[in-house]
Amino acid sequence: MRYVRVSPNDKQALKTYINDLARIDPRQLSRAEQYAYWVNLYNAITVDLILDEYPVKSITKLGGLFSFGPWGNEVITITGQTLTLNDIEHRILRPIWNDPRTHYAVNCASLGCPNLQTQAFTANNTEVLLENAANAFVNSSKGASISGNTITLSSIYEWFEADFVQDGGALKHMAKYRPDLANFDGKIKYDYDWDLNKK
Repeated sequence: MRYVRVSPNDKQALKTYINDLARIDPRQLSRAEQYAYWVNLYNAITVDLILDEYPVKSITKLGGLFSFGPWGNEVITITGQTLTLNDIEHRILRPIWNDPRTHYAVNCASLGCPNLQTQAFTANNTEVLLENAANAFVNSSKGASISGNTITLSSIYEWFEADFVQDGGALKHMAKYRPDLANFDGKIKYDYDWDLNKK
């Protein structure tokens, strides 16, 4: 993400986009439209938070003196309810859609997270974007890196282990996109890079 190249006009356009989303009642949308709505809102707010504080080394530096990141801060009001990023991800997207690929859709502005998609999610393109994002992340070194008899997986697969149980666990889920992981039986480690995803 090239935060340094974002112009004042671009920043204002993003804030306008977020305000426009905030005026929508997602309950009036179809289920597919709702998913796209919440993913787009989450990602737009995350980028907006970084731009407001840029330059910053990591998103974990935002959110106040005693907090690890801004995820618990109230950031938007939708249909009269004030929400945090945690609310959007952990109370709406994950439990309602129960799709482990959501982890590839929401972006936390860190090098360790899946790449931010270059286009907004819509009801029509969500499936393609999710599959592309999953394939790209699983086949990247930040998704899984094998060295000898040890595989280092993204900490996402440890933090949200329960989300991948429906696919038989993280490795079986990942093997759908990277077949060489199907029979891996060595040591598993986890890692995550919280540095800002800037270029």
